[in-house]
Amino acid sequence: RLSMSCLLPASWHFSLAPVGCARLPHGSVRPVLLLLLLLLLLCCSLLLLLHGARDGRGPRYLARVTDTEATDTTDPNINYGIVVDCGSSGSRLFVYCWPRHNGNPRDLLDIKQMRDKHRKPVVMKIKPGISEFASSPDRVSDYISPLLSFAAEHVPRAKHKETPLYILCTAGMRILPESQQKAILEDLLTDIPVQFDFLFSDSHAEVISGKQEGVYAWIGINFVLGRFEHTEDEEPMVEVHVPGSEQHEAIFRKRTVGILDMGGVSTQIAYEVPKTVSFASSQQEEVAKNLLAEFNLGCDAHQTEHVYRVYVATFLGFGGNAARQRYEDSVFSSTVLKNRLLGKQTGLSSASPFLDPCLPLDAEDEIQQNGQVLYLRGTGDFNLCREMIQPFMNKTNETQTSLNGVYQPAVHFQNSEFYGFSEFYYCTEDVLRMGGDYNAAKFTKAAKDYCATKWSVLRERFDHGLYASHADLHRLKYQCFKSAWMYEVFHSGFSFPVSYSNLKTALQVYDKEVQWTLGAILYRTRFLPLRDIQQENFRGSHSHWRSFSFVYNHYLFFACFLVVLLSILLYLLRLRRIHRRMLRNGSSPSLWIEDALPPQKMAGPL
Repeated sequence: RLSMSCLLPASWHFSLAPVGCARLPHGSVRPVLLLLLLLLLLCCSLLLLLHGARDGRGPRYLARVTDTEATDTTDPNINYGIVVDCGSSGSRLFVYCWPRHNGNPRDLLDIKQMRDKHRKPVVMKIKPGISEFASSPDRVSDYISPLLSFAAEHVPRAKHKETPLYILCTAGMRILPESQQKAILEDLLTDIPVQFDFLFSDSHAEVISGKQEGVYAWIGINFVLGRFEHTEDEEPMVEVHVPGSEQHEAIFRKRTVGILDMGGVSTQIAYEVPKTVSFASSQQEEVAKNLLAEFNLGCDAHQTEHVYRVYVATFLGFGGNAARQRYEDSVFSSTVLKNRLLGKQTGLSSASPFLDPCLPLDAEDEIQQNGQVLYLRGTGDFNLCREMIQPFMNKTNETQTSLNGVYQPAVHFQNSEFYGFSEFYYCTEDVLRMGGDYNAAKFTKAAKDYCATKWSVLRERFDHGLYASHADLHRLKYQCFKSAWMYEVFHSGFSFPVSYSNLKTALQVYDKEVQWTLGAILYRTRFLPLRDIQQENFRGSHSHWRSFSFVYNHYLFFACFLVVLLSILLYLLRLRRIHRRMLRNGSSPSLWIEDALPPQKMAGPL
């Protein structure tokens, strides 16, 4: 039998019988052993967590949890930023916050939405749109003041002077004459600095283009998905020829995602073009310059790790509602013309309606124009509906073109990923209940079945709550048309193959609605980390102890822990040798204790 004992305030005795059964240590020592075991497990868990933090996976998944926590406004290391989105129907204010930069020039600021003490995002919206004040620009600052007062209540007073404020105007302001735009912006730049202490310069209030808005949306989505992180994990990589550095070798970095956004009026596409593009003609090259954006998200203009080339195109009239209106206008004019030429009465009464393949079977609708009414009745023919709307794509025979014959650089379908928002999500989820990963064959079958279902059956399903909670009768009636329209825009307009399997339709990313304003503040604050990086470099050049930081040298901690364990083991072995020597010298065996056994008699020295 192998035995080991040692001299401690509470003596231990541990033995192994020939059959391998161990006798447990003395009861008073068991808590000590359990404590040591717990310490070992705790240290292993800490090492795993630190390893996750080092390879970039830990913070991203942890951020999904901490993003919902209230912002600690007492922390002096937290910075704030404000963006006001002045849209056509109203203006929305978003307050963002971020901790001090970690000093690594490869990392972007960790920006997230500020949350109040109730853990709700600090967001406020007012109506009408700012463009409504075109005739009275002197009232604009009073209109925007409630939003800024709301922000001032949430941003700590001590941080106001260093908190950048951006007022960015979109669609509604774009259609105004330049003189009216200038008058509105001038009023903001004059009055806001008098009323508020935020960091607000002349470049912080402007009317942004549709291209800028698309780039900001692309930045925001990819930032939330972690595609700008330079970490070694299992996410797909892509070979990139960095713009402006054609002489240098290509770099490999995380594959970014493209976005498709179909609203009511327009459709937008944005995606990275990783390789240098070629053009079929000089005219096409000139057009492409207005559609390709090249920018550096990093804080160092000389570094190319965060240089991106992004294609952005917006197509007015290609949104779901605008497309239906164009379709109805075409049906009305062509039907009236045929009636006049052929002497028919199609659609002039409910008894002889125009048979519309883009409405569900037996669904009824009307088109009213110039005092005339055209009656429609659905036939629910999905394939015929697709054929009727294909001419509205306005495709040309020129290579590398999409909707309206607009230039579109090639997409690497085998190594790309896209997210579809707004109508792409509503079309797949609200009624068909198949949002998420898009499959063309399954979508087509579901759309055909829906279109061919009688309207009375669809109404009955609606009354029983079988569709999404926000799906209404308008959605039910035009779902057939919008399904066909979405399908044609994606596959015919943008030329994605039917076999393409990397489209995800979504309303939110990580349970959050990502606004283009996030991308805007990321881009506009990209140089702020320079201050923190300079401070880190200064500390690094004046103190060699910085290299022993616990965060960056957790292996040192692990080594120290092993040294302690080894020391304890050596100490126990030394005590065992001392105990054996005492036994040889005939000392009292009273320290030899065994659970549930009397002290053993020993016959002389061993």
